[in-house]
Amino acid sequence: MEIILASASPRRVELIKKIKGITVRVVPSDAKEEADESNPYAYVQTLAYLKAVAVYKKTKSKVIGADTVVVDGAVILGKPENSADAVSMIKSLCGKTHKVLTGVCLIKENGEYVTSVTETAVTFNDYDEQTVDAYVATGSPLDKAGAYGIQDKELAPLVKQVCGDIDNVIGFPVQTVKNMIESFFLTKGEK
Repeated sequence: MEIILASASPRRVELIKKIKGITVRVVPSDAKEEADESNPYAYVQTLAYLKAVAVYKKTKSKVIGADTVVVDGAVILGKPENSADAVSMIKSLCGKTHKVLTGVCLIKENGEYVTSVTETAVTFNDYDEQTVDAYVATGSPLDKAGAYGIQDKELAPLVKQVCGDIDNVIGFPVQTVKNMIESFFLTKGEK
């Protein structure tokens, strides 16, 4: 079965390849990513839907859209604007637990869709200026929500604990998506 991934994220492309039995075609979404930020759960679901539907309108195919954010208390942390913003974001996360939310939207060829949100809790160790500065200097945090990639080895000294799906923290909850594909796209005879 071919599914279109409405994302240009190399991390999402790599993660979706873990799901056996599907062929993935990448079509980056050009959706205007605007949604109400007052509810982080609704926010990521809305953005995942907007991304998926923008690609669906062009292709009329099976589409998966996703959006990941880091939530510090009630504040949504997107991608940092620059290195100073990245340092500030990481510093705000140190010494406490935050949430990583990924909204996922699947759309069928007939336009029917389903959404979900996966939540993972991540706890960082106390702030270490040297570690944070060295990590930000790699440039890696600049294209990531919350200014970090859990998979980056330079970040490892800051990570105390991950409770939940680590793939979700990287940006794509593989097991959730696999379950959604099986229950939403496949008929009983195809499983």
